[in-house]
Amino acid sequence: MPIPLFNSILSWFLKKRIHQIELFLKYPNELQSEVLRKLLSAARNTEIGKKYGFESINNYETFAERVPLCRYEDIVPLIERARKGEQNIFWNTPIKWFAKSSGTTNAQSKYIPVSTESLDDCHFKAGKDMLSLYINNNENSQLFSGKGLRLGGSKKLYESNNTYFGDLSAIIIDNLPLWAELVSTPSNDVSLMSDWEVKMNMIVNETIQEDVTSLAGVPSWMMVLLTTVLEKTGKSHILEVWKNLEVYFHGGVSFEPYREAYEKLMPKSEFNYYEIYNASEGFFGIQDQNHSNELLLMLDYGIFYEFIPMKTFETASQKAVRLSDVELHTQYAVVISTNAGLWRYLIGDTVRFTSLNPYRFKVSGRTKHHINVFGEELMIENTDRGLAEVSKLHDVTIIDYTVGPVFMKDKNKGGHEWIIEFKTPPKDIALFAKQLDEELQKLNSDYQAKRDMNITLNPLKVHLARPSLFYDWLKKKEKLGGQHKVPRLSNERKFLEDLLTMNQS
Repeated sequence: MPIPLFNSILSWFLKKRIHQIELFLKYPNELQSEVLRKLLSAARNTEIGKKYGFESINNYETFAERVPLCRYEDIVPLIERARKGEQNIFWNTPIKWFAKSSGTTNAQSKYIPVSTESLDDCHFKAGKDMLSLYINNNENSQLFSGKGLRLGGSKKLYESNNTYFGDLSAIIIDNLPLWAELVSTPSNDVSLMSDWEVKMNMIVNETIQEDVTSLAGVPSWMMVLLTTVLEKTGKSHILEVWKNLEVYFHGGVSFEPYREAYEKLMPKSEFNYYEIYNASEGFFGIQDQNHSNELLLMLDYGIFYEFIPMKTFETASQKAVRLSDVELHTQYAVVISTNAGLWRYLIGDTVRFTSLNPYRFKVSGRTKHHINVFGEELMIENTDRGLAEVSKLHDVTIIDYTVGPVFMKDKNKGGHEWIIEFKTPPKDIALFAKQLDEELQKLNSDYQAKRDMNITLNPLKVHLARPSLFYDWLKKKEKLGGQHKVPRLSNERKFLEDLLTMNQS
């Protein structure tokens, strides 16, 4: 089939989905109630369904009253039984896939159940929606005249007890429909390679021969790939390698600290950046407007959403609310119930809504990755934005960073200690630190109150990281590639101390 005709047919097919999206934009709360009803009906005869009497639950209030909130640690025994092949525990259809996720806070691996329904009605549907929304907003797109470069995880799939586990991207690639494989690069064999460094060279060698029109992957790892491509080809920017490249679909970490570096790599005013919000537990949000940093909450993927205000999170007054009760600009912990059998599950992310009609939001951080040792309530959203603003003033690019507290001792006040890896360090690191501190005070009133007159917090301190420090730290922990990321903020000094020690060696 001629490429222009293929591009037209596939674009037309994807646009048909826009009408369904418009429907859930019009009736969001009614649709979420229907999602909950269907989930409860499907799982009513499972072990979990019988335990909590799903069959007699006919409203949200009863559901919230009967079914407790849970974390991964609470359901490990059920997960382990399912991994050994036992079925009908938390979902009514066979679970044979488990997405392995180590997260960033501990070494224990998590095995998130992935059902056929969650693959088809969530992950694959979201992939098509991402393309549908982009095509709908860009009428002249030639996205399918070339190929999409996907940068997934570096884990192979492992078979055990007639079930399979591996990186979510590996599970998705292994189950992709033929049409998706035809428009993607690198090949499946290369995409699923386990050795990240060998795989990186293989991807470069394979993709520089292709007409790449889109990129998809985590910003930190995609940056490594694109830098390697330039070193291999000797080109000055990526559009000299792939002249028809038009969009980068990114997710996993905030794009703000990387934006300026990407704009130098792709120096094209009309180039598009589209953010997505996906995880092993599900695909939750997609940017639906050009030149926006807000995400549209996707409501018909077999996921029922609840939200816990962070002001009451893990307190005696903690209470989850459904989507219809959320408020603008309030920090919430996300709770999901899914078509893979997760029930009132805390995924560990925090969001704040920027619009209620339609429901648009921003990911603001992690429930465990913030600093609130002194009542400052500093979120990743604050630090990412503060770094981006001050980096512009100094014309520098951030590679990675992490922040930890300086605890009060004797008569010494507390503070925050940073270690930052720059592509090229600022000429005056003391001025950079001072301006970063001032920017954070503008962005966060709680931080400003604790910094006022140095009442509680001393000025922040910045350490310069040696080149490749964070890469080496992740390699040491066997967390190269995929969704692995550096923990940005922590209420303890474990990550910071580890990095500071490596920085001196």
